Amino acid sequence: MIRVAGPGDVEIVLALVHELAAYEREPDAVAMTADDLNAALFGPTPSAHCLVAAATPESPAGQHDPTAGPDGGPPGAVAPPPAVVGFAIWHPTFSTWTGQTGMYLVDLFVQPEHRRAGHGRTLLAALAAIGVEQGHRRLEWAVLDWNTPAQEFYRAIAARPMTGWTTWRADGAALADLAAVASPCPGTTPQHPA
Repeated sequence: MIRVAGPGDVEIVLALVHELAAYEREPDAVAMTADDLNAALFGPTPSAHCLVAAATPESPAGQHDPTAGPDGGPPGAVAPPPAVVGFAIWHPTFSTWTGQTGMYLVDLFVQPEHRRAGHGRTLLAALAAIGVEQGHRRLEWAVLDWNTPAQEFYRAIAARPMTGWTTWRADGAALADLAAVASPCPGTTPQHPA
């Protein structure tokens, strides 16, 4: 089941972000807090959007027993809500080549024990449907060079790497130093009463 994340999903999505960081060999890199994520997704001006993949519990053998209750227990038992096992966070982009908007997939992650069950493909399909519905022309993302399982998965859905481009970044002191030499730009500095 894929759905739009709600405020009640912030803590689990943040926990999954930490799992993603560990998978990507940067376990201490996440500085984002639950408040940061909540503001980004649900603040007055959201800067990102999130879908979550939820899985229903299965029997210990991994197969659903049609005679059991919805939670695999006795018939008539009440099933627990589906557990969030993955997420996709994205934001809109703009292309000066097409003159149209696109989508940038910041992160896609499914817990290892829930991979190969279709969650990643379903998350990407849902993002593509959002993109088509909203008139976006592209869905783009980055993949670590060493993550060959992800690359194989993306090739299987007919996505392709963009050759000839390298992602560049200025952050920390380099970003602050660059900002320090900027001239005032009318319309970008908040106006404070005197």
